[in-house]
Amino acid sequence: MDRRILMTSGLALGAAQLVPGLARGQDQGHDQPPMPAPENHPDYHPQPTYREEEIVHDVSDFMGVTAEAAGAAVERIFRDNGRPTGYIAGTETAGAIVAGLRYGRGLLYMKEFPRQTVYWQGPSVGWDFGGNAARVFTLCYNLQFPDMIYRRFPGVEGTAYLIAGLGVNYQRAEDITLAPIRAGLGLRLGANVGYLSYSRSRHISPF
Repeated sequence: MDRRILMTSGLALGAAQLVPGLARGQDQGHDQPPMPAPENHPDYHPQPTYREEEIVHDVSDFMGVTAEAAGAAVERIFRDNGRPTGYIAGTETAGAIVAGLRYGRGLLYMKEFPRQTVYWQGPSVGWDFGGNAARVFTLCYNLQFPDMIYRRFPGVEGTAYLIAGLGVNYQRAEDITLAPIRAGLGLRLGANVGYLSYSRSRHISPF
């Protein structure tokens, strides 16, 4: 009797240790490895940030809009979030009929790291119709290492894309905030909820 109890207890203990491990494995996407806390990284120190004047100049130059138009969007983002530690300059295409998809590609810039290519993709759902192709300039906050970008960023977006319109929305995951500024061509009216998943390579599936 004692032997059977010991065997049963041992199996239960082994299962208890195994199941949490499986659960953690299911929660981790193949492109989203768990990230250590930045302060625990051996090379950690707070990243230098970008001044508002630098960002206004780069947004205006990259998107081909006036400094006044770029300044209005950047000023609002700086007022809400402060100075960014990096930015992504790229292009994307998106479309929706209630359910939507978005795909993009760009370069991530940080002052103390070499630039690197970043892809993003994601689904959305909401009262959202139309399509657009856009240039995107995304300000990155509290991004201490480039690899911290590779995860999902939920966001809530209300858009009204007209010819050469500018739009801004926020995406957040843990302590990192992204603020994409979009200037695009097309017609997109509505509001949606969804997420964007940032990755090292292009993914066909948005999920």
